[in-house]
Amino acid sequence: MMNQKSITFRLTLFFATASTFVLLVVGLLIGTLVESHFREQDLMELSGKLELVRHALAKVQTPSDLTTVPQSLSDALIGHPDLSVAILGPDHRILFTTSNATFATHLLEQPRTGAARLVMWEHRGNQYRGISANADTGIAGQPSATVALAINIEHHQAFMKEFHNNLWMAITAGILLTIVLGWVAARRGLVPVRQMADVAKGISASHLSDRLSSNSVPPELANLAIAFNEMLARLEGSFHRLSDFSSDLAHELRTPISNLMTQTQVALSKGRSADEYREVLYSNLEEYERLARMIADMLFLAKADNGLIIPSNEIVDLPKEVRELFGFYEAIADEQGVSLILTGEGTVRGDRLMLRRALSNLLSNAIRHTSHDGSVKIFIDHPKSGETNLAIQNVGETIPTEHLSRLFDRFYRVDPSRQKASDGAGLGLAITKSIIEAHQGKIHVSSSNGLTRFEITFPTI
Repeated sequence: MMNQKSITFRLTLFFATASTFVLLVVGLLIGTLVESHFREQDLMELSGKLELVRHALAKVQTPSDLTTVPQSLSDALIGHPDLSVAILGPDHRILFTTSNATFATHLLEQPRTGAARLVMWEHRGNQYRGISANADTGIAGQPSATVALAINIEHHQAFMKEFHNNLWMAITAGILLTIVLGWVAARRGLVPVRQMADVAKGISASHLSDRLSSNSVPPELANLAIAFNEMLARLEGSFHRLSDFSSDLAHELRTPISNLMTQTQVALSKGRSADEYREVLYSNLEEYERLARMIADMLFLAKADNGLIIPSNEIVDLPKEVRELFGFYEAIADEQGVSLILTGEGTVRGDRLMLRRALSNLLSNAIRHTSHDGSVKIFIDHPKSGETNLAIQNVGETIPTEHLSRLFDRFYRVDPSRQKASDGAGLGLAITKSIIEAHQGKIHVSSSNGLTRFEITFPTI
């Protein structure tokens, strides 16, 4: 697999490509404009000399006056060695020509009408530009003569050659300089990215508190820095929860395993009767069942964490499920002097057994923490939003505010010192939350003035 190119290389390549294109276009444009300037300059000079010749011919009034034209034109063209002029009569007889005059054949073939057109040609290694046009004499009835003018542009060509050499050298230097500056700019511009990489390299289980300063990075990277910090915060929180969970899990497993080991060691310490061994086995069976429930609950939560809980889709009659749970917990409630009250009607769509498990966890938790002669009330209603709300409220000790946000954490107990073996492993509320969220619902708890209330919101059917 080919190595991926670095961002610095890509930015430098982009700068070099863009600058090369721009400089080449600018170089071609400048060269074209300079060449056009010389062409216009030559045309203006030749047009000026054409007017001079026309003026001289216009003074000719008789055929004998034509003999004076060569001398007057020779005098007028002194100081223009690169200029060639030729005058042809109607019969193509040469009336006047400068020494060493060179003209393109097609320039003299026929008289020119309209504006003079610049023509370029080469003769014996020299470059020429020229024009031809008609010129009238002052002789009445005399046909127009043809005037041809040419200028040697060899010095222009020499200048343009030197100019092009210097221009392309400057462009090449500009391209190379742009590559260097582009590399430097890319390197400096990516300093915040390298700083972020340095922070990422230092991240470990013991350094999850490191953060990037979003104020010290360019605006383009501010969102990335914020997202990176939020990711670190989530990792830090998840790691702490995982660490606490591992510690709690070890603590929860230690108790039943310690009980099993102790009871087994006591049973093996001396010979016992079959009934005594049977009693030990029954006691061990209770611990095994507790371990089995804990493992099953942990597997359920592991599936929930990985989105593997897929509820069935059926209509669930909430009052019916609650009344059946009331019948199941009626003996326990009567023993504690707790009354169970249900008001409201409502249905939701989901997995009936999973929802019943969640409601059972909440109801058993409410009964267990309700004061003697108190009540547990369940309210079901449909607000205007179309959602279905279910609330379980019990009378008992107020839960301190600092504990409310952690009630749904695994193995979390408000008062660990008051834990009983019958209270379970502390996974009931965590499982309840996973079930509700698997049904796209929300659960919230509040506690004040001796009233604790769990509220569940189910989405619209």
